[in-house]
Amino acid sequence: MKISNIFIAILATLILSGCMTTPKPTMTSLEIRSIQSREYEAPKEVVFPSVISVFQDLGYTISNADIQTGLISAESSSESNSVISKILLGVTNVSQTRATAFVEQIRDKTNARLSFVLVNKSSSAWGQADRQDTPLLDARLYQNAFERIEDAIFIRSQNYW
Repeated sequence: MKISNIFIAILATLILSGCMTTPKPTMTSLEIRSIQSREYEAPKEVVFPSVISVFQDLGYTISNADIQTGLISAESSSESNSVISKILLGVTNVSQTRATAFVEQIRDKTNARLSFVLVNKSSSAWGQADRQDTPLLDARLYQNAFERIEDAIFIRSQNYW
């Protein structure tokens, strides 16, 4: 009887440990803001169109832009799963990246904050639909965008003054 109890305890431990996931490293809001924001010594009238042009250079389509509020919304083209999966399984998966920017003038400097989010949508032939939004927090992604924005600001500044 003791062997069966030990066996059940081991089996339960294995089953429960299989359900556990490793926790994702979390970033504080300050850490997130530090990778998503940059300050520029240029007016909002130069930074705002620079952000728009960089989003377009990165392959995004601008869906909304308002210089008064400083908000820019953009999205990438969507990617869908294979036709075979759609036909055999009746499941469609579509992924797309959405980008937003907030540009604000504070005294003689302009702050730009970017956000990139991966959007995964799935639907089945039976009418079920699901959506999962995952913030993209890779510092290299933001660094690349900000370097391009700096270049665009430099070019625009030459013509602005």
